[in-house]
Amino acid sequence: MKKIFWNLCISAVIAMAPLLTRAQNSYVSLKAASNKATGPYAKIEDTLRKQFEEKKLIWPPEQVYIRSFKFDRQVEVWVKGNEEDPFKLFKTYRMCMQSGTIGPKRMEGDYQMPEGFYYINEFKPNSNFHLALGLNYPNASDKVLSDAHRPGGDIYIHGGCVSTGCIAISDKPIEELYILTYHAKEKGHEFIPVHVFPVKYSIKKSFEYLAQATKENQSLQKFAISLKAAFDKFEEKKVLPVILVNKKGEYIIE
Repeated sequence: MKKIFWNLCISAVIAMAPLLTRAQNSYVSLKAASNKATGPYAKIEDTLRKQFEEKKLIWPPEQVYIRSFKFDRQVEVWVKGNEEDPFKLFKTYRMCMQSGTIGPKRMEGDYQMPEGFYYINEFKPNSNFHLALGLNYPNASDKVLSDAHRPGGDIYIHGGCVSTGCIAISDKPIEELYILTYHAKEKGHEFIPVHVFPVKYSIKKSFEYLAQATKENQSLQKFAISLKAAFDKFEEKKVLPVILVNKKGEYIIE
């Protein structure tokens, strides 16, 4: 199983090479902007530093982990300052707009926000939506389960309040998140994880909604349960689980 997973990973890295180059160029653009003492990014960074001090967190973060919950319209940002530390919750942002329903994205034009396990593959400082962070949709699982010819793409976390499948959190939150992920990347965190869940499973109302929404669709219910396994693993020790993908495109959580 692990051999399958790593083969999929190697293929994904080769396919993503042009995007990774673009991400690096955008990242350099942001670095140049943030180094200007009188620029807007310097002020945002100063505010973030103070927030970290208030919460007794190490600045700048060495790693960042992002969790998004569709039904709850929340984006959580977890950070840690040292490799051996567990993640700690820094802030929860509100999604100001979203499209689609419960369930994964499976084709271009379905307006669905993806569900599953992704990482940031692009820094886009000149986005039409203020700032944007690209997700590596379709991932290894999506490439098996989504439309073979038109799976869709260009999924971002971005500013503004417009969404056709992206995660829109408005301008000020994306400014903070952009700076946080920039610092994590600068410290060597190349693949910043973004996990997108249908609901926040620990909230009774949300879990009940999920059960109701998927009761007539066993495959969707099975998919939601597979994502919950990763949520539960992280909740236990605040350490990221190992996530594999089998030949069927199913997630295996270890």
